[in-house]
Amino acid sequence: QVQLVESGGGLVHPGGSLTLSCAASGRSFGGYAVAWFRQAPEMERNFVAAIRWSGGNTAFEDSVKGRFTISRDYAKNTVSLQMNSLKPEDTAVYYCAAGRPIVSEMTKMRAYGSWGQGTQVTVSA
Repeated sequence: QVQLVESGGGLVHPGGSLTLSCAASGRSFGGYAVAWFRQAPEMERNFVAAIRWSGGNTAFEDSVKGRFTISRDYAKNTVSLQMNSLKPEDTAVYYCAAGRPIVSEMTKMRAYGSWGQGTQVTVSA
């Protein structure tokens, strides 16, 4: 397993942008897929986006397509989630996760064995 640390959450107005970062501690992301999930109060944790460290294949949940991008930085060993045009319904705790899923499992929580502590994103006027 790999230890993960998220950063970059905060409060933003509707229509604004935030960038979340996920850093791996102690080892490289090589061979892993890294995903973001989010959990709103009283709701289940849901998939947001994922990227394969090798190859760069990505996946996005439908409601964030065209607004969110996910990218990897080899030098910093981090994965970033750029969130634009944020909406109040994007408010949630965002979790970074790492695992070795097959392509068809990239959106599934069960495919990820390492999780960060979460970072709060609040979109409000």
